[in-house]
Amino acid sequence: MNEGLIPSRYAKALYKYAFDKNEAERVYIQMKQLDNSYECASALKSTIDNPYLKAADKEKVLCTAAGSNGNDCLTRFFKLVIQNNRENLMRNMAIAYQDIYRRENSIERVVITTAVALPDEEYSRIQSIVEKLEKGKTLEYVKVVNPDIIGGFSIRVETKILDATIKNEIKKLRLKLLS
Repeated sequence: MNEGLIPSRYAKALYKYAFDKNEAERVYIQMKQLDNSYECASALKSTIDNPYLKAADKEKVLCTAAGSNGNDCLTRFFKLVIQNNRENLMRNMAIAYQDIYRRENSIERVVITTAVALPDEEYSRIQSIVEKLEKGKTLEYVKVVNPDIIGGFSIRVETKILDATIKNEIKKLRLKLLS
């Protein structure tokens, strides 16, 4: 079965369950934390995928990584996922849940990529410009530092991209010289 289909189905079920329990927003925050934990701690995936680790221990690790108190619908979800031997898809489920929550709540994700970390004032200026362009929309900002872009910045709002990076300018110049 498709690895994208399984996490999507689990995420939809979790969203419906959390929505019914009025915990959808809290689960969203916890799933963002879980996704961040997977990104920051590469050992998390291998720990969760370890077949010798007991189910209760996997559940505790996931609860800790998600910032869950162990008494909510996310904990019940973790038990179900582990019981069905789908814990290897947990990060994909977290990403799918975030996508569903943002779509259901009309939240657009804005990714600001720079070569170096910018001062907060610079991010605030960029955010105010984006907010003027995306009037009336709920925006969620993500800051990414990528030294490969050499300099400048890029802003991605869902499918729209403003690429003002030096890497992009070099690429354009190269294509112009080749033609």
